[in-house]
Amino acid sequence: MADADTADRILARDAALLTDTVREAGKLALSLFRTELRNWTKGVSSPVSEADIAVNDLVEQRLRSATPEYGWLSEESVDDDSRLGKPLVWIVDPIDGTRAYLAGREDWCVSVALVAGATPVLAAVFAPATDEFFFAIRGQGATRNERPARAAVGAGLDFSRVAGPKPLVQRLSPSTDDITLHPRIGSLALRLCRVADGSLDAAFAGGQSRDWDLAAANLIVQEASGRMTALSGDTIEYNRRDVVHGMLVAAGHDRHARIVEHFRSRPLP
Repeated sequence: MADADTADRILARDAALLTDTVREAGKLALSLFRTELRNWTKGVSSPVSEADIAVNDLVEQRLRSATPEYGWLSEESVDDDSRLGKPLVWIVDPIDGTRAYLAGREDWCVSVALVAGATPVLAAVFAPATDEFFFAIRGQGATRNERPARAAVGAGLDFSRVAGPKPLVQRLSPSTDDITLHPRIGSLALRLCRVADGSLDAAFAGGQSRDWDLAAANLIVQEASGRMTALSGDTIEYNRRDVVHGMLVAAGHDRHARIVEHFRSRPLP
């Protein structure tokens, strides 16, 4: 019992630390929003700005100084394989939706999760431009701005309440008619959180997403009575050597089951 009590106290401590850190990070990102920022491209086409780096530095300093024994994985930090041997790892996207951020749109967020083994146990996604703070503790539910978040129930498919790559989603349509999807949401984490609060019926990721895009939103969806998996229905695992993931879907339980069954019976080429 003492061990369980200790674990609960540590989780409560880390939850408070995460909340304070992500709110502070969001405030910093918002202070730099719609200002003149240096930005560049990393890899083939991934944008990054000095705001991404500043927010990453703040989050890293706050979290790593308070929990030096935890591992660290962030989009804007050099990957350190020592994280693979850590039982607890922070997974961070300082600004998810950098393209939207640099374009002056509001569909971006700060996304941070604490992962135990391969599973998220704490999550915060903060969209400061629209003042939306999503939070979840494993087994304790999810909230949006401190109110319970719940995924939409049912199994129907209203494509105007579905977000994701159109060629992928169109495979769910029973006809060849063109479908109209929900307008694009630049941040993948925020897109998935829209499922958690019931704003969307379903959301898809088209492949090549990374741990930092997904981990926090995954727990928030799960704790909001939804499911988020690979299209095959397989559970998503985090803090592996390869942090790249394939096509994914998030939805309420019944709708998720219908979508997964559809793709199982009609596999992608």
